[in-house]
Amino acid sequence: MKNQAHPIIVVKRRKAKSHGAAHGSWKIAYADFMTAMMAFFLVMWLISISSPKELIQITEYFRTPLATAVTGGDRISNSESPIPGGGDDYTQSQGEVNKQPNIEELKKRMEQSRLRKLRGDLDQLIESDPKLRALRPHLKIDLVQEGLRIQIIDSQNRPMFRTGSADVEPYMRDILRAIAPVLNSIPNRISLSGHTDDFPYASGEKGYSNWELSADRANASRRELMVGGLDSGKVLRVVGMAATMRLSDRGPDDAVNRR
Repeated sequence: MKNQAHPIIVVKRRKAKSHGAAHGSWKIAYADFMTAMMAFFLVMWLISISSPKELIQITEYFRTPLATAVTGGDRISNSESPIPGGGDDYTQSQGEVNKQPNIEELKKRMEQSRLRKLRGDLDQLIESDPKLRALRPHLKIDLVQEGLRIQIIDSQNRPMFRTGSADVEPYMRDILRAIAPVLNSIPNRISLSGHTDDFPYASGEKGYSNWELSADRANASRRELMVGGLDSGKVLRVVGMAATMRLSDRGPDDAVNRR
């Protein structure tokens, strides 16, 4: 009876569950969605900038990528695709004709690089010699399609030759003789070209003309270089240009074109 007077009361309490995991799950889903969208737009961008040939190569690669990875498939280089797993076979000669211009372009760039280095070496050689350094204002060194060009131009705008004459002026004779050792240090053979102004001869082109005069001037310059010590085997050719290549910043009748 005593125990019945005090009944047992059971109180059940529910433990509150944390909602942290549920609250963060949407972030993961959103991140996955954004990653997928970024990949989609990247693919669309690649498609828009790819050439039709590249699109075909990409499609060809993705046809059986798993089989290639598991079994090894054919040789990697058997495919035309530039993507890893299907690169070009550089041992095959088929289709190589189209790549020939690239080889020629590479050779051209290598030659340009060699000429730029040669120009730098030539500048250093001139600067290291006090006598040659004094002549630097008379020398214009630049790269042209034919190679490295050295123009001898008087800094006081005096011509190398008198009108109608192939005799080298004394001051220019000193310059030619001084640079002869420098030309010996260049591995290339040299080509000498003579030039005239636009004043024609009375006989026109049928007799002795500016063509013959410019060739005589080039030969006169060659002789002065030989006196200065130029090796006899360094000269490749002697050319007369008449008035076809005047200085760009000078008029056709300017005396400095006689060079």
